[in-house]
Amino acid sequence: MQEPVKTPGLSSTDKERLSQAGIDLEMKNRCGSYLQMDQDMVHAACDESGIEVLPYKKAIEKYSWLQDYAWKAVSPDKDDITKYVAAQEDPRGYVIIAHKGSKNVLPIQTCLFLGRDKIQHAHNIIIAEEGAELHIISGCASGSHVGKGGAHYGISEFYIKKDAKISFTMIHYWGEDIEVQPRSASIVEENGVFLSNYVCMQPVKKIQMYPTATLTGANSLARFSSIVISLPGSHMDLGSRAILEAPGASAELITRAITKGGTIISRGHIRGNVAGTRGHLECKGLILKDGIIYAIPEIEGSVVGTELSHEAAVGKLAKDEIEYLMARGLDEDEATATIIRGFLDVKISGLPEALQRQIDASIDVAEKSGF
Repeated sequence: MQEPVKTPGLSSTDKERLSQAGIDLEMKNRCGSYLQMDQDMVHAACDESGIEVLPYKKAIEKYSWLQDYAWKAVSPDKDDITKYVAAQEDPRGYVIIAHKGSKNVLPIQTCLFLGRDKIQHAHNIIIAEEGAELHIISGCASGSHVGKGGAHYGISEFYIKKDAKISFTMIHYWGEDIEVQPRSASIVEENGVFLSNYVCMQPVKKIQMYPTATLTGANSLARFSSIVISLPGSHMDLGSRAILEAPGASAELITRAITKGGTIISRGHIRGNVAGTRGHLECKGLILKDGIIYAIPEIEGSVVGTELSHEAAVGKLAKDEIEYLMARGLDEDEATATIIRGFLDVKISGLPEALQRQIDASIDVAEKSGF
């Protein structure tokens, strides 16, 4: 069992913020952990046989072959954010490698914590080698006192080899003045599985993220699931993309979005490039208070034999459903919370129980604070 993660100088309030982002500093239910506070690596370790958690710079020095992966899934010239991170002379971030055939039962946790009013940057590489299985909780947060000027630029590259699996659950707990600009992409080979889950239910000034999965191997699978709530002053430009490039490849993109006065742009794109591929895109939104939900579903087929579908709906709480629950003894607030909870209750097929519990816990926290 791992020793508790030491966080010198971190207030009890900020420790609670980390907890609500899914980070267990006591390491009771984790097999490994990476913690970066601003640009300082605080902790990097893993007890699971065959799995390594390393600071980016140390990993590149240890394994020269990692140069074959760095900036291959995400181009360093993609946009101003990637150019900024690629230009850093002292790169930060983490590398997680699940070597051939290895598997973790308890998840690894990674945390990027912004404690000062400045830009935090990170470049992460996650590799599951042939037959390996890797489960990760990524909890990202900012300190309670961080104000205007705080920003997070994170680049993450995922490589899922033949018969391998990665499940990656990201929970964000930023502040209302923070700008967040992640860039991520994954490459999924034959029979590989990539499950990507995103949860953000707290105020944030701006989030822009659009992860892409390229399914290069036969019978590969990618699922993206997002659960977001946008509060007044928040601008969330979110989405996911899947490119199906091999027979039997399939993808599912699911979003549940609620606005309580903020803006949500929900993007989704599936492209079928070869026959025998399947994809489904679904976005459902609720407007609880004046705000904006803008759904942009795209399906693109270029050959005979690809099957793609999409569904998008934006609406309000149904009055008859609230009245139905009130007739059975709930008051209006309880009835409303029950309906919202059901709307957000997305069960993700193939997700380990520990990660599903973390998603459920985040919904519980948001529910107790009145969403």
